[in-house]
Amino acid sequence: MGDKAQSGFVGHLIELRGRLIRSLLSILVIFLGLIYFANDIYSFVAAPLVAHLPSTATMIATDVTAPFFAPFKLTLFVALFAAFPWILHQIWGFIAPGLYQHEKRMLIPILASSILLFYSGIAFCYFVVLPIILGFFTSVGPQMMTLAPDISSYLGFVLKLFFAFGVAFEIPVAIMLLCFSGATTTQSLKEKRPYIVVGVFVVAMFLTPPDVLSQTLLAVPMLVLFELGLILANIYTAKPKQKPEE
Repeated sequence: MGDKAQSGFVGHLIELRGRLIRSLLSILVIFLGLIYFANDIYSFVAAPLVAHLPSTATMIATDVTAPFFAPFKLTLFVALFAAFPWILHQIWGFIAPGLYQHEKRMLIPILASSILLFYSGIAFCYFVVLPIILGFFTSVGPQMMTLAPDISSYLGFVLKLFFAFGVAFEIPVAIMLLCFSGATTTQSLKEKRPYIVVGVFVVAMFLTPPDVLSQTLLAVPMLVLFELGLILANIYTAKPKQKPEE
């Protein structure tokens, strides 16, 4: 019996290793396919900033290697974001055999929505948040100042925001999973709403650059998504309760 359990454990480790390798290979393949367009990708990401720069201003590179490594690094992150559905598929393939049929039916829509929400968070950041933030920052400086943003600093700023909004938009999924697993209930979360509001602003403070505008633009969608998560969790947790009665 012990040998059988041990062989099963080793089999799980081998499967986990295989799925990790497939996930990494997917990132590598996408990265190799995109590396030729690295400069175009960076130009696309920098467009919200360039649109607010004075006609005489340009972005600069304070490091000799920055013109190469900044687009290279961005392309690697784009490959990671693009491979996100396949990575989730590998995670699902690993955990699905241990789930009941009704649990699979409940979790598949949650996983699919997590992908859409992650991409929605990045799109919201790029098309809504960045123009507002950059428009504000580029307009409040002294008149005698010449604006010349560094490409590496801008990349770090943007990637941090993309990651923050992508993760923040997963709040409904996190609430549904917590309620579905029995770790908490929607009623308990509603009672703790004042503390959650404060906590959201604290989290936004750590996830975004140190300015009130960025923090507010992240915290407000997080609160809206929290309320959406409560609504969806009510719907999802109501279904299993009806099943035993049938």
